[in-house]
Amino acid sequence: MSEPTQIKDNTANPAPLGLLAFGMTTVLLNLHNAGYYELNSMILAMGIFYGGSAQVIAGIMEWKKGNTFATTAFISYGMFWLTLVAMIILPKMGLASATDDTAKGAYLAVWGVFTAVMFIGTLHLNRALQFVFLSLTILFFLLAYGDLNGAGPAYKRCTGFEGIVCGLSAIYAGLAQVLNELAGKTVLPLGMMRK
Repeated sequence: MSEPTQIKDNTANPAPLGLLAFGMTTVLLNLHNAGYYELNSMILAMGIFYGGSAQVIAGIMEWKKGNTFATTAFISYGMFWLTLVAMIILPKMGLASATDDTAKGAYLAVWGVFTAVMFIGTLHLNRALQFVFLSLTILFFLLAYGDLNGAGPAYKRCTGFEGIVCGLSAIYAGLAQVLNELAGKTVLPLGMMRK
């Protein structure tokens, strides 16, 4: 009787792509939220192609690797970016009415609940991902509160700064994985969990 054949997974780690797509798009949107520039085509393009499509691709790649957490996270947040852009574009195209603050607050709150549960999942992962998901949970609830309560410019600006921190933490986590893999050692620590 022959021994069963084992297939070695030689595919690349898709997590850095997903983290960088999320992080860079989040930083650019939150620079807008912090008041540095108006909502423009750059943000929408990042939302469609990098924050949206690249994360979905990373999620599909994680599915191939059997990583349920990363598949769920990357495809979900990729679709978050695509739906956010659609909420802006569809009314301008005359295909739907504009989303009012109450509906947008509910949308963001639901994403906050989802992210809070995903944060619990990161307690089995590294500290860098824990920070990304915790800061994203806070960001969603701050944004939801702002929309539901008609928060003023100062509140929105502070929320934008929190979003920039969240995005930068995802960029760090993605680049750390790339550099650590290339060097074959820890160049940028991720705070790995002890088993």
